[in-house]
Amino acid sequence: MRLTTVRSAEGHRVGVLDGDVIRLLDAGPTLRDVIAGGEESLADVARRLRSGDGVPVPDASFGPLLDPPSVRDFLTYEAHLAELAGSVPDEWYEKPLFYFSNPASITGPYDDVRIPPLVTQLDYELEVGVVVGRAGSDLTPAQAADHILGYTIFNDWSARDLQVHEFKFPMGPSKSKDAAITLGPWLVTADELADFVVDGRLALTTEVRLNGVRTGGDVTSNMAWSFADLVAYASRGTVVRPGDVMGSGTCGTGCLAEIRRTDPDTAPDWLAPGDVVRIEVEQLGFIENRLVPGPQPVEIPRGRRRIGVGA
Repeated sequence: MRLTTVRSAEGHRVGVLDGDVIRLLDAGPTLRDVIAGGEESLADVARRLRSGDGVPVPDASFGPLLDPPSVRDFLTYEAHLAELAGSVPDEWYEKPLFYFSNPASITGPYDDVRIPPLVTQLDYELEVGVVVGRAGSDLTPAQAADHILGYTIFNDWSARDLQVHEFKFPMGPSKSKDAAITLGPWLVTADELADFVVDGRLALTTEVRLNGVRTGGDVTSNMAWSFADLVAYASRGTVVRPGDVMGSGTCGTGCLAEIRRTDPDTAPDWLAPGDVVRIEVEQLGFIENRLVPGPQPVEIPRGRRRIGVGA
C-alpha cells in the first residue's frame, strides 16, 4: 500500500493510493494511529480501500505525513562523509551514527518551508526514511527487517551556519536541524518494494533538483548499512516504537554543503526565498518545497559568565 495524509474539511485524514485516486478513511484516526494498530489495522485499511471517499491525486492537499514518536537521522553514505570531512576514519565503520531530530518539525510534502530565524546558509539533504511498524527491543538485523513497515522520502533541512557553532562542542546538532523535516508524499509499505531489494539492500535511485536543475543523486544500496541494520542498532538497549522514523543520512552529492566544497566555482548558492527543492526517489514519488521568509528571531540573552570574573 501507499499511505498518506490528506487535508480535508473534516481535518487531516489518512488516505490510500488507489490508481489515480486517494481513498480517504473516516476522519479521526491519524496515520500514526493506523500504524500503531498493527497488522489488523492495516488489513482493515486494505479492506476498505475501494469504499472510502476518493479525491484525485492532483486535487489532493497533502498534510504532514506522520506525527512520529521519534526521529533518528543516521550517517550511512561514505561518499557524503568523505567529501565533507576529506576522508572516512576507520572508526566510522564500527557502528552507525545518528542524532535525534525534532518530531514536531514535520512539514507536508508540497508545503512552503520557512527559513529559520538568523539562518543565512540553509541547505537541503536528500535522504530516504524507514518507518517502524511494530515495537521491538534488542533486535537482530533479521528481526528488525520484520519490524519495518515501509519507506518514505526524507529531506533533512539543515542550517549550515548554525552547525559551525554547534559542532565546536560535543553535543551534536540542535537548532541547525530543528526547523523542518519534509516527509512524503507516501509511506510505501515494504512489500511493494520487494523487487528492489538487491543482496539484502534496498536499491532505489534518488535525485534532487534545485529550481529545476539536477544537483545530485545516488542509489540507496550505496549505504554502508542496510535499513534493517539501522533499526536493529536503534533498538539496542531500548525500544523502537510504531511510527518511529529513521533517516538514511545524506547520499553522495545530496546536499549543497557537499557540492559547494567539491566544486565551489559552479555550485549553487545557499537556499533563499523563492528557491524550489524537488526530491524524487524511485517508487516513493517526489516532494517539492518552496522556500519562504521565516519569522523574526526572538532575542535570547548571552549566557551569564561566572568563571574568570574578577573578585
